[in-house]
Amino acid sequence: MKSKNKKTDYSKLKRRLYLYILAVVMAAVVFVLLLRLSTRGYFGNWIVDFLGDSFYLDRQSAMMIYHYGIRNNMEIIIYAAVTICILILCRVMLSKFVKYFDEINTGIDMLIQNEDKQIELSSEMEFMEQKLNMLKRTLEKREQDAKLAEQRKNDVVMYLAHDIKTPLTSVIGYLCLLDEAPDMPEEQKAKYVHITLDKAYRLEQLIGEFFEITRYNLQTVTLVKKNIDLYYMLVQIADEFYPQLAANGKQALITAPEDLTVPGDPDKLARVFNNILKNAAAYSDDNSVIDIKAGLSGDVVSIVFRNSGSIPKDKLTAIFEKFYRLDDARSSGTGGAGLGLAIAKEIIVQHGGRIYAESDDNYTMFKVELPALPGFTDKEIS
Repeated sequence: MKSKNKKTDYSKLKRRLYLYILAVVMAAVVFVLLLRLSTRGYFGNWIVDFLGDSFYLDRQSAMMIYHYGIRNNMEIIIYAAVTICILILCRVMLSKFVKYFDEINTGIDMLIQNEDKQIELSSEMEFMEQKLNMLKRTLEKREQDAKLAEQRKNDVVMYLAHDIKTPLTSVIGYLCLLDEAPDMPEEQKAKYVHITLDKAYRLEQLIGEFFEITRYNLQTVTLVKKNIDLYYMLVQIADEFYPQLAANGKQALITAPEDLTVPGDPDKLARVFNNILKNAAAYSDDNSVIDIKAGLSGDVVSIVFRNSGSIPKDKLTAIFEKFYRLDDARSSGTGGAGLGLAIAKEIIVQHGGRIYAESDDNYTMFKVELPALPGFTDKEIS
């Protein structure tokens, strides 16, 4: 199929080049025929008369020169004529190829200079014109995405820098109160210490986000794969989130076969599930249940996280872009740098899987699909 498409792409160019070759060959044939005819009949007599008139020769001498100089060397003359025709053919073909290369080179210059206008080539180079314009659009989109990501990164850094001031100011304020009032009642002192500790934890989290932004651009995902007990991993991650979930009346409910296994890097996949559950914990409604279901279907292991709350449809794809945060992330105490889901997607892609999100008016669902170990029977998600 691939070779057939290539044949179709180059058909106009080949047809045009074949016409050029045919035209030159026909011209060469006509030239040789005329050359042969010129040695006989009227043309032969004309050459003899021309020699006689030009060099003041009698007809016999002119006939001898014509016979020995031209007629006897006709094969050499024809070979020379054929050689000249071949050279002309090569020259014409090279000039045509150079023309096409010049057009392609001009198109590449337009790509480099990032000009706004469309790239236009000869009609027989239409396939190349389409590819260059497609490449131009792709490069423009990547440039726009890079600028958008950079702008988001700058916004996030600005937001984090601003957010750091709030807990830092609180920490300094409460420590000043404790320092200025050493005889403060124990109950009040304990309250201030508790508030200061909470603000310090928040400050630590925000500083960690700064390091996360730097690491994201420097690190490459290197996988160390093992056979992972997926059920145990999900239970362990849910247990780690228990204090955070319980504080708001939330809980994580896991439904999965206990012997479910998946090949992968345990540290990297744990980070993926941690980021998804962290997102669900941050944006789900209070006193709600986060459903975590996993199962095997064919050769794919699926892990689904479902929580209450919705995400606008136009933002479902963007949430996997780096430095993207939902609007309400700014007002929440858990708003991060917008890297968690972007890193999760990168890790899943490196595992040969995919991750996507769906949402309606009431619920949001994140689904991770990973290649399964061979030899397992289907254990569908219930």
